[in-house]
Amino acid sequence: MTLSLYFIWRFVKAVGQVLAVFFGIMMLIDMVEQLRRFGDKGITLTEAAGLSLFNVPSSLYQILPLIFIFGSISLFLGLARSSELVVVRAAGRSGLRFLMAPVFAALVLGLFCIAVLNPLVAATSKHYEALFSKHARGAESVLSLSRAGLWLRQGNEDGQIVINASRADLEGTRLYDVSFLIFDPSGMPIQRIEAKRADLTPGAWAIAEAKLWDLRASNPEVTAQELENTTLPSELTREGIRDSFGDPSAISIWALPDYIAKLELAGFSARAHRVWMQMELALPLLLGSMVLVAAGFTMRHARFGKTGQMVLYAILGGFAIFFLRNFAQVLGDNGQIPVILAAWSPPVAAVLLSLGLLLHLEDG
Repeated sequence: MTLSLYFIWRFVKAVGQVLAVFFGIMMLIDMVEQLRRFGDKGITLTEAAGLSLFNVPSSLYQILPLIFIFGSISLFLGLARSSELVVVRAAGRSGLRFLMAPVFAALVLGLFCIAVLNPLVAATSKHYEALFSKHARGAESVLSLSRAGLWLRQGNEDGQIVINASRADLEGTRLYDVSFLIFDPSGMPIQRIEAKRADLTPGAWAIAEAKLWDLRASNPEVTAQELENTTLPSELTREGIRDSFGDPSAISIWALPDYIAKLELAGFSARAHRVWMQMELALPLLLGSMVLVAAGFTMRHARFGKTGQMVLYAILGGFAIFFLRNFAQVLGDNGQIPVILAAWSPPVAAVLLSLGLLLHLEDG
C-alpha cells in the first residue's frame, strides 16, 4: 500500500509539473496575442493578463490528454534512471501490477476534472467571452433557451429588440409563434409585434401574419395594426445565431443535460452537445489510456538503450490517440457515426492496444 501511494504521489507530481509548464507558456503566448489584438484600443498589460487568465484554462483543459502522456513519460523515465523499476520487479511485482497505481490516479484525476475543473473552465470561458465582447464589440446579440421557448436579443446604439419564439428550425433562422419587443435607447418599450412566423433574411426579419402595437399610444390595442407581411431591421446572421449557442465546452457538465433538453424543446439539434457530454464522461478512461501508452514504450530500464526513440514513439502514440479522438468528435457532430461510438471508441481502442503491447513486453 505504501509503495502504491508513493507511485501515485510521483505521478501526480509529474503531471502537475508538466501542467505548470504548459500553463506558463500558454499564458505568455496568449498575453502577446491579446496585446496585439486590442493594442489599438489601449489595453494595458494588466488587462491583457486578466483576459489570458480567463482564456487559457479552456485551452489547457482541451489538451489534458497530452499533458497526462508527457507527465507519464516523465514519471517512467525518472523511475528508470533511479533503477526503482528494477527494485520493484526484484521485489516480485510485475509491470502490470505496478501500473495499477498510476492508472488509478489517472482515473481519479479524470473524475476530478469532470466534476470540478469542467464547471470552472465553463465559468472562465463565459467570463472571457464577456470581457472579449466588451473590448471588441459595441453592439451585442445574445441567445438563451428556457422552457418558455427560444429567446434572442439584438441591439445597437439605436436600441434593443427582445425576441421570443416557441420553436425554431435547426438553423435558428425561421421562428414560429414569435414575439418582438422593441426598446428605444433609454430602455423604454416602444413597439410590440406578434407573428406566426419570422424568417431571417440578409439585414432584416421577414415577418408574416403579424400584429403590431404602438406602446407609446394611450391605447395600444385601438391603434394596433394587422400586417400580412412586414420587415424588421436586424444585424443578426445565421452564423451569429448558431454561434450564440456557444461551444459545448463552455457549458458545465452538470448543466449540460438540462441545456440539451431545452435545446431540443426549442427545435434545435443538440447532437454536438450530446457528443461533448459523452466525451467528457469518457475522459477518465482516456487519461488512463495515456498512462498505459506511455508505459508501453518507456517503462523499461535505461540500459536497454534507444530511450529517445522510445520517448518519441510514446509521444507519437499519444498524439495519434488525441487526433483520433478529435476526428471521431467531428464525425459524431456531423452524424456520420453514433454518439456513443464517437465518444468511447478512441479511449477503448487506446486501452486495448496499449494493454496488448504491455502484455507482449511483460509476458512475451
